[in-house]
Amino acid sequence: MRKMISRLLSAATLCLVGTAFAQQPTHRTLPGLPASVLPPALPWSGASEALIAGKGDPWITPAEQTGFATTPRYAQVEAWLTRLAAASPLISLETFGRTGEGRDMLLVRASKGGAGKPVVLVQAGIHAGEIDGKDAGLMLLRDIALRGKDSLLDKVDLVFVPVYNIDGHEKISRWNFPALRGPAEKGYVGNSRNINLNRDYAKADAPESRAMIGLLRRLDPILYIDCHVSDGFDMQYDITFTYAGWGRYAYHRATADWLEARFGPNVTAALEKAGHIPTIYPSPIDTRQPTKGIRQAPEGPRYSTGYGDFIGVPTILVENHMLKPYRQRVLGTYVLLEAALTLAGQDAPRIVSAKAKDRASRPATMLTRWKPAAQPIGWIEKFKGVAFDTYVSPASGRKEQKWLGRPVTWRMPIIGQDPVETVRLPKGWWVPAGQKDVIDRLSLHGIQQETLQAPRTLMLDRVRLIEPTLMPPRDARIPLDTKLLHETVTETLAAGTVDIPADQPLGLLAAALLEPESQDSFLAWGFFPEILVTPSRTEDFVRAPMADALLTSDPQIRAELKAKLANDAAFAADGTARLDWLFERLPHRSAYHHMYPIRRQLH
Repeated sequence: MRKMISRLLSAATLCLVGTAFAQQPTHRTLPGLPASVLPPALPWSGASEALIAGKGDPWITPAEQTGFATTPRYAQVEAWLTRLAAASPLISLETFGRTGEGRDMLLVRASKGGAGKPVVLVQAGIHAGEIDGKDAGLMLLRDIALRGKDSLLDKVDLVFVPVYNIDGHEKISRWNFPALRGPAEKGYVGNSRNINLNRDYAKADAPESRAMIGLLRRLDPILYIDCHVSDGFDMQYDITFTYAGWGRYAYHRATADWLEARFGPNVTAALEKAGHIPTIYPSPIDTRQPTKGIRQAPEGPRYSTGYGDFIGVPTILVENHMLKPYRQRVLGTYVLLEAALTLAGQDAPRIVSAKAKDRASRPATMLTRWKPAAQPIGWIEKFKGVAFDTYVSPASGRKEQKWLGRPVTWRMPIIGQDPVETVRLPKGWWVPAGQKDVIDRLSLHGIQQETLQAPRTLMLDRVRLIEPTLMPPRDARIPLDTKLLHETVTETLAAGTVDIPADQPLGLLAAALLEPESQDSFLAWGFFPEILVTPSRTEDFVRAPMADALLTSDPQIRAELKAKLANDAAFAADGTARLDWLFERLPHRSAYHHMYPIRRQLH
C-alpha cells in the first residue's frame, strides 16, 4: 500500500512541475496522466542568448551549468559569490541582517570606489519561488567583474541582494509555484512565519523586512528594483515591469514622471533589441476572461513599489511571465538590469533632483479608498495575448481554461480607479508612550518624532471605532475593518507622548501608518487589540436607568435605537445587547474601548 501511495504522489508531482521531471528516470508516471499540466510554450530565441556562458567556462553560474533546469541553493550562491569576490576587486560581500531562522542576509556590492556615488539596489527572491533575479544577477555580476562590463559602475554602484526571503528559499520543493515553467524546484512564498514579505514593508513584522528597511535608509538608492514572476493568464509578453500605480496614481510625481518618461522607454527598447517582448505589467481584472481588461490602481506602502513611492525612491516591480521558460526569463531579467544600470548612470543627477522635489512636497490630502472606474481610462490597441478554449473539469465541475499556445491580439481596456474616500492630513499625530510597537516602527522607518517633556493641553481630533470587525488572518496579523467617528475634544497629553509632525519628508508615510482610514495603517493591521476588549460591566439594575436617561436626553440616539430595533429582531430581543449598544454611546465611556489611541492635531 505504501509503495502504491508513493507512486501516486510521484506521478502527481510530475503532473504539476512539467516536462523537466518527466525526463527524470527516477520518477514514474501512471497511464493517462499528462507529462505536464502547463500549456504549450511559445517558441522563442533572441540575441540575449549570447549572454550564456559556455559549458567549459570556469565562471559558469550554477543555473547556466544545468541549462537553467535548476536554481542553486543558498549555500551554493554564497560560495559562488565568495569566489567571485576573491577574484575581483570590484566585488565585495557583507551581511545586513538575519532571518527568522537565523541565516545571515547577504548583499553584494559592485563598485569602482569613490565616495558618495549613487546606488542602484536590486533584490531577488522576496517571494522565494520567483527567483529569476538571483540567477540573472549572478550572470551580470560575473560579466561586470570579469568580462568587460565594468563601465556600468562608472557613475553608480550596484548593490545586489541575491535572495531576500532566504528561509522561504530553503523550503525548496517541486510543489511550490506549480504554474511557473521552471526551475524544477522552487522556494516558498512566505518566510519562516509564513509572512508575505511583499506585504510587510509598512507594518514591518518580519526581521527580513526590518533589515531591508534599514538598508534602504542607509543606501537611499536612486533606483530600487524588486524581481518577481507573475501569475495570471497566458500571453506573448515575457518580461513585464511596473511602478506604483503604473505611475498614474503615484503620490510622488517627480520620481513617477522619471519612471514613465525615462525608465519605461529605455528598458523596453533594450529588451526588444535583445529579442524579448516587454510591456508594462498587465494585472488582469479577470483571469478567466482576460479581455475584460487590466487594472491600474494606487498602491499602499505594504508593497515594495508602494513603499518606494511613499519614501520618494523610484522603485520598479519586475514581473516576468510565469509560463515562459526559466532560461528566457533569466536572460530577460539580465537585459533589464543592465539597461537599468546604464540609464541610472546617465540620469543620476536627474533622479536625485526628482527625489529631492518629492521629499520637499507636502501633500494636503491622501486617497484611502477607491473603486474601479465605470469606463476604461485607455486602451491597448493590439494586446499580445494567447488563445484559449474551455473544457468541463471533472474535478471542479465547471468550465476551466485550456491555453492553446497560439498567439492572438485583441483591444485591451485599461481599467482605472475612481476615488471613494480621501482624508485631509492633520498637522500631526500624538502617540501615547505606552504604544511601544508603533513608536518602534515609526523610528525604524526614519519618521521624525519628538517626545513631550511636560503635559500639554490641546484641542485634538479623537477617533472612535463603530462596529469594528475582525478580518480573516493574513501575514501574522488579524486585520481590522471598522467605521470611524471623529470627535473634537480638549485633552491633556501626558509627558512622554510622542509627536509625529506631518511637515517632514516622510510625512506621507506617517499618514499612511497613522491615519485610521488608511488601508495600511497600524489600526487596519490590528496593532491595537486592547481597544476591542469589552470594559467591565456594572450591574444591569444600574445600567438600565442610566441608559433610560440617555434615551430621554438624546433624541438622535433615541431615533437610532428605534431604527435598529425595527431592523434587527435578534438585537431587539437581547436586553444585554441593547444596554451594551447604549453604553457605547454614553459621553463618559471607557477611555480604551473602541477608542483609537492616537490623536490627530488639526491646527
